[in-house]
Amino acid sequence: MPLWKKALAWAERLVLVGLFAFAAYRFGPQLGALTGVGPALGNVPDFSFVSFEGDTIRSLDLRGEVVVLNFWATWCGPCRLEMPSLQSLHEDRAPDGVRVLGLATDVGSEGPIKEFLVERDITYSVGRASAAHRHAFGGIPGIPTTFIIDRDGVIQHRIVGYFAPPAMRVAVARLLGAERHIPGTAQIGH
Repeated sequence: MPLWKKALAWAERLVLVGLFAFAAYRFGPQLGALTGVGPALGNVPDFSFVSFEGDTIRSLDLRGEVVVLNFWATWCGPCRLEMPSLQSLHEDRAPDGVRVLGLATDVGSEGPIKEFLVERDITYSVGRASAAHRHAFGGIPGIPTTFIIDRDGVIQHRIVGYFAPPAMRVAVARLLGAERHIPGTAQIGH
């Protein structure tokens, strides 16, 4: 076989490996949320924000609830696609102990953000993301970024980019069904 054919064959293999690595990086967290496979990502950092409705939201007050925390922006196309799913999740699962929260990363005045939320009938709690919020969550590499936090305040999933609604709902349902871990007690079957 000529040398150029061997080089071409190796180049094709490298491209395939690169595509597979990219797909695993991008879709791995979605698959992890869907299947429940993957490590816990640590305790949620202490944070608080004031929602546009004037309510103070504190991480410590969220214990006992499954929290879906979404960093987003009005200019972000994937965020716009994702928001109806977040709103639907809020409407359907809030009575079960699910809290959907949004932190807007837009700069400038709050007026356009509030108008955006009203136009889209978004009723879950939304506030502004500060640099401190971004830092506390380990940096936000892209918008949207969504964290799913269990009842004990442990981050179970982090999805950068559009979060597919079926994976989101399955992850939340699984955490709602999970028994609460009580420190210092044995968990039978775990």
